[in-house]
Amino acid sequence: MSNIYDYKAIEAKWQGRWDKSGVFRVERDRQKKKFYLLEMFPYPSGKLHVGHLRNYAIGDAIARRKRMQGFNVLHPIGWDSFGMPAENAAIANKSHPYKWTSNNIDEMRSQFKMIGISYDWEREVATSHPGYYKWTQWIFARMFDEGIAYRKKSFVNWCATCVTVLANEQVIDGLCWRCDNKVEQQERDGWFLKITDYAEDLLKGLKQLEGDWPLRVLTMQKNWIGKSFGAQVDFKIEGGGDITVFTTRPDTLYGATFMALAPEHPLSRKLACGTELAEGVENFIRKTVSQNTIERSAEGVEKEGVFTGRYAVNPLNNELIPIWIANFVLIEYGSGAIMSVPAHDQRDFEFARKYDLQIRVVIAEDKKSVEESPEELALDGDALVEAYTGDGLMVNSGPFNGLDNRKEGMAKVAEYLKEKGIGERTINYRLRDWGVSRQRYWGAPIPIIYCDKCGPVRAPDDQLPVILPTNVEFPESGLSPIAGLDSFIDTICPKCGGPGRRETDTMDTFICSSWYFNRYTSARLKTALADREDVDYWMPVDQYVGGIEHAILHLLYARFFTKFLNNIGAVSVNEPFRRLLTQGMVIKDGAKMSKSKGNVVPLDGIVRKFGADATRLFILFAAPPERDLEWSDAGIEGSFRFLNRVYRLVEGNIESIKKGAEVTEGAPGKIGEMPKDLAIIVRATHKTIAKVTSDFDRFQFNTAIASVMEFLNTLTAYKFKDDPLSCAVLREAVEYIALLLQPFTPHFSSEIWEMIGHTEPVTDELWPVANDACLKDEEVLIVVQVNGKLRGKFSASPDVSKEEMEKLAFADEKVKGFIGDKPVRKVIVVPGKLVNVVI
Repeated sequence: MSNIYDYKAIEAKWQGRWDKSGVFRVERDRQKKKFYLLEMFPYPSGKLHVGHLRNYAIGDAIARRKRMQGFNVLHPIGWDSFGMPAENAAIANKSHPYKWTSNNIDEMRSQFKMIGISYDWEREVATSHPGYYKWTQWIFARMFDEGIAYRKKSFVNWCATCVTVLANEQVIDGLCWRCDNKVEQQERDGWFLKITDYAEDLLKGLKQLEGDWPLRVLTMQKNWIGKSFGAQVDFKIEGGGDITVFTTRPDTLYGATFMALAPEHPLSRKLACGTELAEGVENFIRKTVSQNTIERSAEGVEKEGVFTGRYAVNPLNNELIPIWIANFVLIEYGSGAIMSVPAHDQRDFEFARKYDLQIRVVIAEDKKSVEESPEELALDGDALVEAYTGDGLMVNSGPFNGLDNRKEGMAKVAEYLKEKGIGERTINYRLRDWGVSRQRYWGAPIPIIYCDKCGPVRAPDDQLPVILPTNVEFPESGLSPIAGLDSFIDTICPKCGGPGRRETDTMDTFICSSWYFNRYTSARLKTALADREDVDYWMPVDQYVGGIEHAILHLLYARFFTKFLNNIGAVSVNEPFRRLLTQGMVIKDGAKMSKSKGNVVPLDGIVRKFGADATRLFILFAAPPERDLEWSDAGIEGSFRFLNRVYRLVEGNIESIKKGAEVTEGAPGKIGEMPKDLAIIVRATHKTIAKVTSDFDRFQFNTAIASVMEFLNTLTAYKFKDDPLSCAVLREAVEYIALLLQPFTPHFSSEIWEMIGHTEPVTDELWPVANDACLKDEEVLIVVQVNGKLRGKFSASPDVSKEEMEKLAFADEKVKGFIGDKPVRKVIVVPGKLVNVVI
């Protein structure tokens, strides 16, 4: 036996055994408590780097430990394999996305096996496989049946580089989330999902996730849904027609001195049509809609607008107010039209100042001056230097003057609007319906057929999946090759039997990842998206692990799909993920590790140099999981040295460790009957078990690993004898090191477990439990204070009484000297810790 830790041979050995034995394969078992552990769906980009590893190392550690705790653990893997990168790579390399994707999946599968992740590979899925996207299409078809999927013309986020539409959530700071290029606005027909129908359910669901999801994620979702209470108000347009607005401040309605429409609003062009202002209005609209909505609404962006030449009537005071088109008004919020109250809204204030529009104060900040001088109710708006947005007294507001409570003022005005039939209380959401049409090839075909007679008709279930053609050529323009492929487009209308045309848009790939966790429960089932018994047993996911960057996009969509599937009876849960852990990024050279930054550390190179377990150990040890981790070559070398130290301890004492198995089982637990030096080792062993267990329960892997490292220092500093009891104490310590490290370094733990004579694999062992009798120190250090200041110390039994502690404190010569002849007023005793004498 060599004293060199041959990680290459050891890791290959155990990976082969795990693969052959199928140790991580799992089935539904009603006799066992289940635990579903899932890391977020990986995209098969080809090569893993150490930044990727963090997500999977965290997830695998949790899965392996839960298995040791007796749970029936489902830990599956698959591939979010549709998407633009594959298509772009195919165009660049004159290849096919299917081939590119398949090669990448093969590469990543081998890398996952190389690092020893405990996946049930028999449940592997890929979203680009017809057996998977059949059920993606089936869900879309059900949404079409239920009126959740619908088609409309709208202004959309258009990425010219990717040649496709993006959802609002996919535009980050005005740039495409995929390619980081500028996003523009274009008007197009497309398919949408009515996620807005689920806005209230999505908000309510956040309540049940409190405490189990990071507060930051819950807040981000709540803000994105954006529930607002207010009123809907109808403004008549002079000369005919009306405009409906939503406002959260109906109490400021008397201060509305102009209206502003979004450039995309249907009335924006119509109002100026045929007038001398029409050309200027058209130029402004074209310029503004070419910008994306994120840029337009950003704080600090200059407010711009154009007058339409038309006026609306303020429904409360009957004043004519000008109708403008403004860049900061978004069609996605409310009705795409706002009543502008410049005295009490900063955006409106800046706009009014720029275009010399009236500013009327209707909420007075200084109540006292108004009450003393009611004749000065005009309150000069021109004197304002900024909008006043706080509470105050309603003024210049007709019959509502004098109301000094915002809530009461809003309620009174809303009641008046309803009474007069010009408005009513309502709720608005920031959340918009999800545009899911993508003008790309490599995605799930939308199962819709257009018929001149019947309109859009969804493909019948027995015609699913609508297969994505693979015999295609990619035009240099970047357009989808199926957009002009007659063999795909031409079909029969399933409703009337006449000629039909298939939809050539494909689905946003976020649809594919919005339900995949259900498919893992019945990955090979051909008759349904999941077997009902399986999905009811395994779902929800008990622990989900992934990046904070998915807080809105993926997590919101997955929650929406789950609620829809629950409504149609396909699943019984209404929230997909019970607990969520969002890990921090891996940082190198001051930036997030990524291919685009050119700062990646390839995983296979690191594993070849240090081994999978040393790499996993460093990733988990270097920082708490929710914090960013700074990559360090020195750090991974330290992890490698630690494993070598453990290996040398075991290999160098192998005969003594094996001899320890001959001692009566449980002998090390008889701590009161053994020499003091061995008792110290036993106590350290069980304190380490307790500490690692506590830290692991809180996912503090770094401190758990640090505890094992400290324990190793204790073991290597002690010179073990060769007597039976010493051998038994050493054996117990090494066994527990193997068990405690198993979730972090599974190959290494398996090897030393076998080295010391075990015939059953460590993967079959239960998580160790500390012996309470071994957690108590033989003696504890008691601190003695006089008037709160340290004046002495003494050692005593952990269960020493208060009376004995007080007696020992007063017997201390130093303490006696500080007390002297002064009378003792009080003695405070904290059992096992402190005696404070007050004089």
